[in-house]
Amino acid sequence: MFDSHLSELAMMAAPIVLLAYLVRGICGFGSGLIAIPILSLLFPLKVAVPLVVMLDYLASAGQGVRHRQSIQWGEIGRLIVPALIGVSAGLLIFHMVNAELLTRILGVFVFLYALYSLWGPRMPRASSWWAVPAALSGGAVGTLFGTGGPVYVTYLKARQLEMADFRATFACIFLLDGAARVTGYVGTEIVDIQLLVLLAMSLPVMILGMYLGGKIHTSLSAEVFTRGISILLLASGASLIMR
Repeated sequence: MFDSHLSELAMMAAPIVLLAYLVRGICGFGSGLIAIPILSLLFPLKVAVPLVVMLDYLASAGQGVRHRQSIQWGEIGRLIVPALIGVSAGLLIFHMVNAELLTRILGVFVFLYALYSLWGPRMPRASSWWAVPAALSGGAVGTLFGTGGPVYVTYLKARQLEMADFRATFACIFLLDGAARVTGYVGTEIVDIQLLVLLAMSLPVMILGMYLGGKIHTSLSAEVFTRGISILLLASGASLIMR
């Protein structure tokens, strides 16, 4: 589809990928919500989404391995099965349905939650039963749009995890459901050689963004980190509503 212009498009995509993974390096999430709406101006959505999902998978692998001692395995156990069910549903919808309405509904939810998180009274610790709808919707929406992160973030944030535990647990669940997404994309022939070449070109940029974001992250306090997540959710929700 873009054989003769692959290198040029990869260069145009590089600053977008760098920004997206700089944010992810700082906050632990947000790469898809930043990268996919802009990359979709350069590539078809069925190129932009698998590309960012595969980059996210590699980024999550690095974060999960490096901070594995902070992973909350109880939360992972509650999330993984409904997440895989959501991924399966998302793969079916990806080939069949125009899901713009679903994207806007997600955007409204994330936007309202971010407003509450920034200015509302402190919410009580969420029940673990919320893991089921969170993981179902996170797996499905992540497969459709590469933007399932806010659902997992909202759930884990409502579980009131410590900052290190939050980052490691998010990376782990993203690694597990990301493996299912990538497998599904490969199995349904969405991934081709040109997409793999584009992935290889984007990988060094992603690593640089993660490295720089990690350096910035080390200087942030827990309060700044929490407010940063809420502000990013606010922007993410607005971008989904207006997409």
